[in-house]
Amino acid sequence: MIFDTAFMITALVTMFVVIDPIGLAPLFIALTRGMTPAQRRRIAVRATAVSAFILALFAFFGEALLGFVVISMPAFRIAGGIMLFVTDLDMLFARRKKRREDRTEGEEVDADDPSVFPLAIPLIAGPGSIASVILLLGEKPGVEGMITVLGITALALLVMMSFLLASSVLDRILGKTGIDVITRLLGMLLAALSVQFVLDGLAAFGFGPGAG
Repeated sequence: MIFDTAFMITALVTMFVVIDPIGLAPLFIALTRGMTPAQRRRIAVRATAVSAFILALFAFFGEALLGFVVISMPAFRIAGGIMLFVTDLDMLFARRKKRREDRTEGEEVDADDPSVFPLAIPLIAGPGSIASVILLLGEKPGVEGMITVLGITALALLVMMSFLLASSVLDRILGKTGIDVITRLLGMLLAALSVQFVLDGLAAFGFGPGAG
């Protein structure tokens, strides 16, 4: 089986930007403040496992769910592209970070174990990452697309877990400014990808440069 390199790069950039491992690190520190290294490790592993299960569930059954509610893949592609673009604007203007911080402070969180809520849901496996998985599989249906998307998602989650485990060191090295700069650079990439999703959806309806 020959894998599509261009699609792999698209999936890699999309999932890494949407999951945002670097941006999650400071929030992980805030949620686990006062905990031992062993407790932090357990929370990071559990949050990653729960997120992987949720994203895999939508990878296998997301398109069937769309069919059940009579939503076509091109329509979902347009809607998902718009939603990712809104997420991108939040990243560029730091609104996403503020909303995540408000969620960790303003909502009732289990101080002993924040792994499921709010870490796994909705900070990691949120609307953006779920929509991205379904959109990517819509771009490349079949076994090749499933293997690629699940593999890239697993890689992104493993990298994220590594960042969570090394969050204290990362926070000291990059600082608030460094993390903000990287987040905005990634946001610029997500802007282009989200526009491409919209254009692909319009092309499927007979509009735009890709229309046949």
